[in-house]
Amino acid sequence: MKKILVTGGLGFIGSHTVVELQNSGYDVVIIDNLSNSKIEVLDQITSITNKKPEFYQIDLRDRNAIHSFFDTTSVDGIIHFAASKAVGESVENPLLYYENNVSSLIYILQEMLKRSVANFIFSSSCTVYGQADELPITEDAPIKPAESPYGNTKQIGEEILRDITKSSNLRTISLRYFNPIGAHESFKIGELPIGIPQNLIPYITQTAAGIRKQLSVFGNDYPTSDGTAVRDYIHVVDLAKAHIAAMQRLLSNKNKESFEVYNIGTGKGNSVLEIIHAFEKVTQQNLNYIITERRAGDIASAYADTSKANKELGWKAEKTLEEALDSAWQWQKRQ
Repeated sequence: MKKILVTGGLGFIGSHTVVELQNSGYDVVIIDNLSNSKIEVLDQITSITNKKPEFYQIDLRDRNAIHSFFDTTSVDGIIHFAASKAVGESVENPLLYYENNVSSLIYILQEMLKRSVANFIFSSSCTVYGQADELPITEDAPIKPAESPYGNTKQIGEEILRDITKSSNLRTISLRYFNPIGAHESFKIGELPIGIPQNLIPYITQTAAGIRKQLSVFGNDYPTSDGTAVRDYIHVVDLAKAHIAAMQRLLSNKNKESFEVYNIGTGKGNSVLEIIHAFEKVTQQNLNYIITERRAGDIASAYADTSKANKELGWKAEKTLEEALDSAWQWQKRQ
């Protein structure tokens, strides 16, 4: 049975991916520093899969701790989620993002090379494209100067991986996510940010639940159908399953290149106002929202061309926007 290390495995995407890995027959070991997650998620994963993953509380900026971990634990592959991830926060505190997102990646890769661990999946982002010239966005779209330090850390991460795969036996797949939303069908795990949410859906659900007084829509003067920003919203379970497909590709030596990239989205864009109205329709909840100024680092539109992932990984998003929004609300109500 193959053992997979999942860094950031108690976070939103990480926890769902751990569940899918275990359901697919993998042994899983999790590293998380609990900076934006809770230890209770480990019990929730266990209650879903009936198998408790190994867990280590490690901050990946601690090079010695990473070294010690690999001294005692052997793995067949790594899925690297652990990173700071808020566009707005990265604009306000860029050094935090460069230290956390870039240094930790380097330290893990150094240990992988020392110990001949070859299979690595990188949690990348559609932010690497900036504001694309053409929509939907293909993997061949030019990588433009990042609009935020967060986006830049993902660009830098991909550049590091591209360089390392040329000089080593490392095999890497970079998955460029669009916007993950929703919750597991058990409603035992979902998106639960610590503090004020930086992403749209948890802010919507917390506003509907009365935790937040009002939802701010950042800008209504974008060149889109209703003036609000357009994104590709993908159910987190579909996104998690893309990681299983990618890891299976690496472990079975089906990758055609040592560094591959795939867009992971639905192929459809929805504006912020469309999401708000869809949520209201699905849940019968009225949302209190206001239009405010644009947020630094945001782009107008981004949605994916997923044909490469559909063909090469044999993966496709299956769940609907309505399913994702309803699951997010059901999860919120259970909090």
